[in-house]
Amino acid sequence: MEELARLAGITVRTLRFYRERKLIPPPRREGRIAWYDDHHLARLRTITALLERGHTLNGIAELAEAFDHGRGVGELLGMEAPTEETPVRLTPEELADHFAGEVTPENLAAALDLGYLGVDGEEIVHISRRLLEVSSALVREGIPLGEVLRTGAEVRTHADALADLFADLILRHAPEETLHRLRPLARSVVDAELSLALDRRLRKQD
Repeated sequence: MEELARLAGITVRTLRFYRERKLIPPPRREGRIAWYDDHHLARLRTITALLERGHTLNGIAELAEAFDHGRGVGELLGMEAPTEETPVRLTPEELADHFAGEVTPENLAAALDLGYLGVDGEEIVHISRRLLEVSSALVREGIPLGEVLRTGAEVRTHADALADLFADLILRHAPEETLHRLRPLARSVVDAELSLALDRRLRKQD
């Protein structure tokens, strides 16, 4: 326990508190000896990163419970409503392969904070195959995953504003059920406008 606390940069008292709150899984026991491993260390570092991002211990305990026992994908990812996105199931090793060397506790905390990741039993679930593929492609181009996630948070803010704008337009003139049917039109408008905006940006570069 002393060695684990030292490596995690916390006190033994804090480690005992986390154990009591079930924020980390119990150690493997051999007789009177309790063995901790890299999984415990990674969990502690993730807890520290989440606390630094403003998460409460109660919220972290809920995430820890999900990792240890699994929970419905829809509940974890907030996807009970209909969605066009396809979640992707990954083992921890497969997630690491997508972002070689970039799956740090800080980046994992940021991905959890954004809702990009959830857990279903033994598997990690990414909220969107398209976002996973784009994120990993950007990292392969040399862009740090932390920067990709920070940009993703900014993009989400703008995307929420665009969704509100389009929804307000439709709901002012049509029944609520029309919104889902016209959803592809909103995506087409945003895609076309973004393409034109990138054209303008590239012309400025030239």
